[in-house]
Amino acid sequence: MSLVSKDDEKARVANIFDVARLAGVSHQTVSRVLNDLPNVRPATRERVENAIKQLRYRPSPAARALVTRRSRTIGLITTGGPDYGPSSTVLRFNEAARDARYAVSMASMLESDPESLRSAVELLLRQNVEAIVLIAAHRSALEAVRGIELGVPLIAVESSGRGGFHRVGVDNYRGARIAVTHLAELGHTNIVHLAGPADSVDAIERARGWRDELGDRGLIAREPLIGDWSPASGFRLGMDLIESGAYGDFTAVFAGNDQMALGLIHALVRNGLAVPDRVSVIGFDDIPEAAFFSPTLTTMRQDFDELGRNILSTLLAVLEDEEAPDLPSSVPELVVRESSAPRA
Repeated sequence: MSLVSKDDEKARVANIFDVARLAGVSHQTVSRVLNDLPNVRPATRERVENAIKQLRYRPSPAARALVTRRSRTIGLITTGGPDYGPSSTVLRFNEAARDARYAVSMASMLESDPESLRSAVELLLRQNVEAIVLIAAHRSALEAVRGIELGVPLIAVESSGRGGFHRVGVDNYRGARIAVTHLAELGHTNIVHLAGPADSVDAIERARGWRDELGDRGLIAREPLIGDWSPASGFRLGMDLIESGAYGDFTAVFAGNDQMALGLIHALVRNGLAVPDRVSVIGFDDIPEAAFFSPTLTTMRQDFDELGRNILSTLLAVLEDEEAPDLPSSVPELVVRESSAPRA
């Protein structure tokens, strides 16, 4: 019969990651407390010290030195396809990190299931990254990452504002309301929405903003048409919109992104519905080609330079203080061009 109690066994096997998990902080924060370093809030320090006592944790010299081994490497996980918004975010974040003398180690995946995400996290942690940035194209990625024990800070680039981790994002909800406001102030009352994929965080927030703005104005919000961000889906949805007749005498369309707006305009013009004389169209993103559409596209511009800098600023703040506040989401800017006009 073993004479080792369960408490003694817990004390023997507990490590710095167990303490971090119990205290609800990163292992870097635990190491700061062990080394009596500044930039730890009193309440956080108390939680860590209580966790150490509860687990009877005895720090090793390696654990005490852990915080000083700065790799200056950041892990970056991207999910989904190479769409303009996420790709631009990756590019601008890499530039901001390079300017701050940080290396970025990337893991990209089309699917965002828990197993794939766990493999990506493990790959990055083996490279001793100081933190992980997740650019989540789909809501499922955010849900999956909640169940993974990271041991390092996580910064999620997403717009829903869900709790559980630090976040940086673009206010897609507010951007959508601005887009609908523009069309409504031009006299349009039947404003259709071409939405992105049903699992897309950005698409969900843009559809929510469209619906709420119409509701506040006493206008009807019929079910949005669901696309996949591509021009082909915009064309297909445009043809369905015209042929079904279910949306009545619509005079304006808010497309979830510029590529779908491009396909939509092609479908409208092909069926004799001139843009903007008969139907006004507004997109989202302001891709470089938007200024060269025919007609040029009214859209919502996202500042990806600012977003990249905000991701890095938040990440560096969290590395210094686990409870550092998140930066406010940036609000897209309305860019008025030829594709929107007063209701005929």
